[in-house]
Formats: sequence, structure tokens, C-alpha cells
Amino acid sequence: MTRINIFSLLLIGMIVISSCKSDPKNTDEKQQFVISDSLLKTIQIDSVVKCPLINALTLTGKVSFNEDKVARIFPMVSGNITDVSSQLGDHVNAGQRLGIIRSGEMAGYGNDLITSKTNLLIAKKNMDASEDMYKSGLLSEKDFITAQEMYKQAQSQLNRSNEVIQINGGNTQGEFVVKSPISGFIVEKQINNNMAIRSDNTNDLFTISDLKDVWVIANVYESNISQVHLGDAVDVTTLSYPGRVFHGKVNKILNVLDPTNKVMKVRIVLPNPDYALKPEMFASVMVVNQTNKEALCIPARSLIFENSQYYVLVYKSQSSIKITPVQIIGTNGNKSYVSGNLQVGDQIIGSDAVLIYTALNS
Repeated sequence: MTRINIFSLLLIGMIVISSCKSDPKNTDEKQQFVISDSLLKTIQIDSVVKCPLINALTLTGKVSFNEDKVARIFPMVSGNITDVSSQLGDHVNAGQRLGIIRSGEMAGYGNDLITSKTNLLIAKKNMDASEDMYKSGLLSEKDFITAQEMYKQAQSQLNRSNEVIQINGGNTQGEFVVKSPISGFIVEKQINNNMAIRSDNTNDLFTISDLKDVWVIANVYESNISQVHLGDAVDVTTLSYPGRVFHGKVNKILNVLDPTNKVMKVRIVLPNPDYALKPEMFASVMVVNQTNKEALCIPARSLIFENSQYYVLVYKSQSSIKITPVQIIGTNGNKSYVSGNLQVGDQIIGSDAVLIYTALNS
């Protein structure tokens, strides 16, 4: 028992001695984060600057063809259409033939033209004969005047027949040639070969649009109407070209609300020289409205969001990085307007901010 007690006392003494040698401060102290030289070469350091505050509102919309540069071709006569070779999406030139309608109406117009020419020829001969007889005293003045009037009526009828033929394409063989009145793309087509058509049909045969510039129709909700003005600059993006921004302006505001979805429509005209924008494309429209105010602005990539709060990392040195909360005033593209404990000229970490933020909190 005596030996066991002695051994126990020695063991307790060793534990006490070892515990006295350890420094609790060293075990509890968190090691300070320091950006290494190699990491410092790869990260981007941005500066806080003051710039004009620009309000940006994002709207949904779609691309539409320019109604001011659209030609809708309706059937002028009834008949059967043939020789339709152009298809939806094809580019056609002004005057290009799109189809031929074999029509009884056109045959009738041609027959009327022939009849008018014949009647004019007869009236001319009667008038010449009446003139000779009137000069010889064999015909009264009244009959001579009547012959002259018959000639004038025949001439007027011929002019009318010619005009009708020209209005309907100028063909006298019973065919109506459907031609494109403008150069552009076929954006709608509702006709095929051998279809029977009627002149009282309200549907157009073809719709031709010049897509060198297009319309973007955007929806403005009732709560945002006050933020959209005529002439506001807009940036338009599409799903097809996510990295490409199309610039334009609001050139018309339709000052009525759609009764179904309670939105107001605005129109933007965009140049489309390479035909990249196509009707019915979905579009995201950012309306940019510059104010007379200034605010601190930073690159949007510098922001860190956690627990419903935005932060930035203020860089002083490799061993001095401060996590600073900020409030977002607005965002315009890759630029964010902020308020908070920041000063113009402060340096903030712009790349790998989330990784550094995590290391600082670990």
C-alpha cells in the first residue's frame, strides 16, 4: 500500500508540473490570416470611387418586327395559287415573284380590256365618218356631237380597263402574279401550292419584314411606371446572346394598362444590321435612368452576401483585411452603388473575395 501511494503521488506531481509548463494562451489564440505573396499576385484589388447614381430597372419583353417596315400581302383576286417557292424565313427582294394565282377574275379583266379596245376602234371610225358627213351637210350637228361623245366614252372605258389590269399586276393571260413589295424576310406565310383562295379572305398570304431594325416590346408593371420615361437609355440582352448587350432608347410609351396582366407596354427600336435579333425572342430590358445624385460605387464582384447582409473586404495590407458591412443602393450592370463605412479611395478585394472571407472567419 505504501508503494502504491508513493507511485500515485509521483504521477499526480508529473501531471501538475506538465500542466504548469503549458501556456493556455497559445492553445486558445487564433492564428491571424495573412495573404501570401503568391496569392497576392493573383487577386484583384479594386478601389472605392464616387460616381453618378444611375437607377436601373429590369423589365421583361420580346423582340417583334418593326410594324413601320412590314408589308402584308392579301389576295387581290380569287383563284388557285401555284409556283410558291419561297418559304418562311427566306429573304426576298422587292418585286420578286412569290406565287401565281390563276383567276377567272383576271381572265375577265383581260376580256374587258380587249372589248374596250374594240369599242374604241369602232367609236373612232363612227366619229370619223360622222365628221365627214357633217362637213358634207349629210348629218346634223347633234348626231355628230353624239358620235364624238360615244368616242370619248369608249376611250374612258379603255383607260379604266387598263387601270384595273395594272392594279392587278398587268397580266392579261388570266394570271395574278404575287410579288414582294419590299425587300426583307418572310416572317409569316399562310399559303401553299394549289390552294384555293378568295379575295374576301381576311388572312394575308405573306408578311414581309425588313429586319434591319426591330422592335422590343417590354412590360412595365404598375408599380414601376414612374421609373420609365420617354428617351430613357436601355440595355437589352437575350437568351441567345448572353454576353452581348444591345443599346437603344425608349421611343414610345403606350399609356394604357393591359386589362389582363396589368402592365403598360413600352417600345424600343434597335438596329439589327446582322439580323441577330429575331421576332419572338425573349428579351431582358434594363432601363437606365441617370439622376443628379452621386454615390459610392464598387465592382459588383467585390460583394459578399451572407445571413441577409452584404460585405466587402477592405484591404490595408497582407495581414490587415477588414470585413465591412455595406448596404446596396442599386446595381447597374457590373457596378454596384453602396453605402456604409467606406471612404473614397479605400481598397477592396475584388477577386476570390468569398475564399478570403471564409478564411478570415475560420
